[in-house]
Amino acid sequence: MKKLLSITNLKKYFPLAKKSLFQKEQFYVRANEDISIDIYEGETFGLVGESGCGKSTLGRVILQLYEQTAGTTMYYGRSLAEVAPKYVFDTLKRADKYIAAWKKAEKKASDAAAKCEALGEGASFHDLQTRNLCEAEAKSALWRVAKILGGFTVEGTAEGAAALLEVYRQTVAEAKGKGNPEAKRTAEDKLGGLRVKYSGKGEFDKYEEMLDDGIDLSRLTVKEMRDIRRDLQIIFQDPYSSLNPRMTVGQIIEEGLVTHKFFKPHDKKAKDYIVNQMEECGLQDYMYARYPHQFSGGQRQRICIARSLAVKPKFVVCDECVSALDVSIQSQIINLLQELKEKEKLTYLFISHNLSVVRYISDRIGVMYLGNMVEVADTDTIFRDPRHPYTVALLSSIPTTDFEESNRERIILGGNIPSPIKPPSGCKFHTRCYMACDKCKRVPPPFVEVEPGHFVACHNLDRKVDENGKYLFEINRDTSEL
Repeated sequence: MKKLLSITNLKKYFPLAKKSLFQKEQFYVRANEDISIDIYEGETFGLVGESGCGKSTLGRVILQLYEQTAGTTMYYGRSLAEVAPKYVFDTLKRADKYIAAWKKAEKKASDAAAKCEALGEGASFHDLQTRNLCEAEAKSALWRVAKILGGFTVEGTAEGAAALLEVYRQTVAEAKGKGNPEAKRTAEDKLGGLRVKYSGKGEFDKYEEMLDDGIDLSRLTVKEMRDIRRDLQIIFQDPYSSLNPRMTVGQIIEEGLVTHKFFKPHDKKAKDYIVNQMEECGLQDYMYARYPHQFSGGQRQRICIARSLAVKPKFVVCDECVSALDVSIQSQIINLLQELKEKEKLTYLFISHNLSVVRYISDRIGVMYLGNMVEVADTDTIFRDPRHPYTVALLSSIPTTDFEESNRERIILGGNIPSPIKPPSGCKFHTRCYMACDKCKRVPPPFVEVEPGHFVACHNLDRKVDENGKYLFEINRDTSEL
């Protein structure tokens, strides 16, 4: 499967207002913390978790509706040459300045880490937070240059950047129909010779692996991002507040079509296209001139879907788009999304609290807790063999009419959800986890691949299995040891 989006170590922090003029320390709401996922073309990636865990924020950060604090969001739906973003030219022309910025960020991160190490247990939460932010910024500064320069980040920067710039210029010109095949071949030969020259020297090969032909959404200008937005759409959670009450259905759908230059303003051909789009989404043509207040909740959600899909996107964030609807209407909307996905070859990020709905519509599922991704796997694996204690607790809460299933033990999580402003040390879930050990309180668990395609962030993965091969989750009541 071809990768459509690649999110790496994404962070989103919202700064809190200072309580007084004399407060020096800055605190943040840590909505998303080091999230790394890949989303592939044609799949539906389900995202579940408790309210306030950062699901909706992640969807909006991916679309750059919120500016990300750190990390990268790479988009592969279009080629670099087709978009020709300014940041690539700027990086290649001023490579030395970007490398200097990376070195400066690394030194700042090193100093912050050394300070925390020297203070030991006496390090304040603000010191630890500063260290994490500095380390994240250092990674981001490296990726800004290494994803474009590759090995020339550390070896032969000047001549490598010049060769890459010439190849990129020729590729962009070719994409616009103004290419010179001979000039491009000469530039590529020169670049290939430089790569042979520096290959094996220092850390050239290590940084060469960081090369990426995706589009870094966080670095696009407003104009470039507006052009990309026709590929990346969102269906908002609330169908009432997300529609302009002063506009008719036709005007609401036409607005996006005019913005993205499908039609000129007041084009008569636009009406036929809009009516056809409405009918595909289960809306009759006589609704064209009606206002949002004249529709039910399910109909309004269909309007939102029609508006998003009218511009022929490749990726759609469905932000709890059925949570406010009746059960019977939910099934209609979900079936509609499935039909449109198959017809238009769409890719979805489906955010929901309803695990039964997510199970039905999703190919893969990610489980979030307090801003962190704790488990990612395909749908069958998540429901058949959950590895993270939080996932197990979530699945045990699904209501069912099956007699045997209804008698299974429900796992009730104790305590309250910790504050995202000052989360617990170590594993964020350890304050409520029924399997927590002393290590969980001190060391954040790595996000590891326990089997192909199944990623989990937990220290306690080595568990006994029963005769059927299923994991046994022994509840540790005093949480003193596993």
